[in-house]
Amino acid sequence: MTVTPPTAGAETPRRSLRSLRSFRSSRGRETWAGLGMVAPAALLLTLFLIVPVVLAFTLSFTNARLISPNPPRFVGVDNFIRAFTADPLFVQSIGNTAIFALIVVPVQAGLGLALAVLVNRKLRGTTFFRVVFFIPVVTSIVVVSILWKFLYQDDGLINSMIDAVTFGLWSGNDWLNDPSTALGAIIVMSIWQAVGFHMIIWLSGLQTIPEELYEAARMDGASPWRQFTNVTWPGLRPTMVFVLVTITIAALGLFVQIDVMTQGGPQGATSTVVYHAVRKGFGQQEIGYAAAISLIFFVAVLIIALIQRRITREKD
Repeated sequence: MTVTPPTAGAETPRRSLRSLRSFRSSRGRETWAGLGMVAPAALLLTLFLIVPVVLAFTLSFTNARLISPNPPRFVGVDNFIRAFTADPLFVQSIGNTAIFALIVVPVQAGLGLALAVLVNRKLRGTTFFRVVFFIPVVTSIVVVSILWKFLYQDDGLINSMIDAVTFGLWSGNDWLNDPSTALGAIIVMSIWQAVGFHMIIWLSGLQTIPEELYEAARMDGASPWRQFTNVTWPGLRPTMVFVLVTITIAALGLFVQIDVMTQGGPQGATSTVVYHAVRKGFGQQEIGYAAAISLIFFVAVLIIALIQRRITREKD
């Protein structure tokens, strides 16, 4: 009996079917492997970002309290109306936060850029100054706040230096207990603490600008100021956007310095939106009202970020 071997045409569909099954199997394993690697991050993102945001949005329309025998009750937009009409400290906190951001953002960004330009020069000792300027950044903000609180005391080092320099003609001030100087003292400390971080960001941007551009500018007879305006500043545009956004978000979220140094005083002169929300939520246990304040803060920061993005975007 003669057995006819299978033809090549009959074998091709079987091979194609096996290849398709193998491809689907490998794609399935890759999919499950990818999901397995994404799962931890997705779980943490859900637990610590999505769930809190949804919960805060829900609680902002209730009168929920942190510890209360009564269940939360839906109150609509009463919490939002209360914030702007029946809570003068919240309105004052908005003003304090705005003043802090309007001063800190340009001063800190400009000072960081100036320091970056200085330490970017090829001179002896620049590495030492980079380390010195960056030390406050890696130091705990709580520790920095405690140290500056001692410096600002009535008998602290700052007033002692003022007394020595002026030969006793001016004895200084109780900086953190005076409503007219408390916020300014917080602003000075905050700029000093964080300017080193943005100096490093500016410095990284400066080092991405090709040296050939500066050489061409010098050959054309450009002065140092013209080199900065025509070469340095255009090359720093992406860095500028990042620096402005990060400083703005950090300034609007001011909390630790206030909590450690002044607790919102004196007379609400240093209270900020974030500190006011935390105090209402955990100090006075008004979780629903604190959630409403947080939602207002979130919307405000989002709007400011979008405005900044539109202003600083590159033109076609």
